[in-house]
Amino acid sequence: MDEEKPDPPRPYPRIGRTRARYLGLPRDGWRDAYHVLLTMPLWAFLAVMAAAYVGVNALFAAAYLAEPAGVAGARPGNAQDAFFFSVQTLASVGYGQMWPRSLWANSVATVESFVGLFNLGIATGLLFARISRPTARIMFSNKAVVTAMDGVPTLMFRAANQRRNMVVEAEVSVTLIHDIVTAEGVTLRRFDELAVLRSKSPLFFLTWQVMHAIDENSPLWGETTASLLARKAEILVVMKGLDETFVSTIHARASYAPDDIVWGRRLADIFTQGPDGERAIDFRRFHDTV
Repeated sequence: MDEEKPDPPRPYPRIGRTRARYLGLPRDGWRDAYHVLLTMPLWAFLAVMAAAYVGVNALFAAAYLAEPAGVAGARPGNAQDAFFFSVQTLASVGYGQMWPRSLWANSVATVESFVGLFNLGIATGLLFARISRPTARIMFSNKAVVTAMDGVPTLMFRAANQRRNMVVEAEVSVTLIHDIVTAEGVTLRRFDELAVLRSKSPLFFLTWQVMHAIDENSPLWGETTASLLARKAEILVVMKGLDETFVSTIHARASYAPDDIVWGRRLADIFTQGPDGERAIDFRRFHDTV
């Protein structure tokens, strides 16, 4: 009879790559709308702005329809004419075949022009904030490796600045996140710092190989892939620095699960030298291990 194989471990949420669901937390409503508009994908932002623009024009079109003869040149009670007259008023493109001729229509056009100023200001501010917000383009290797260096098992992974500028006073922190069980039988999530051989770099513009020695003082001492999986472990990497172009602090993060750690291998060499002696970086081998 064949021996039954144990079920593979079930995936678990990882702080570095997933977000948690919030249950029972009251929403901030409109007070957090600015943050939502800044962090949503660009296509969603454009869709929201377009929907808001159409909605505002539809609202004022309904106001113009309240007095069918208030807009000269528009067909009485025609929603299409009222909508496009609202678009002309909100965008301040000038009146052509249609214009307000009653007190009600002129009053609505005045309010709409005032709203249009705020609409333009809000849209411009949000778009500028999204475009001007400094972002990091730091790439991390897909795998981390554990290999011997000077006779000591060492955890290694690397990062690269994908922009051709410099990050000044760059810093990196590496944390082991795992479950522990207290003497009372309570499961807690614990954060243990993994000391790296070089946590700061005055200039980061090429690549950076981050290394942590697994000695007796390391939280990874004696660990294996199976033991890390059993404790739902995760290695969280946070890198930050001052971008010289934006003159602003940028940050990037990565996360390595136990399955992302390759034991007994090393990262492939990505530095090459041409016939003229010039050194180059081969990013085609950035994620390779040997």
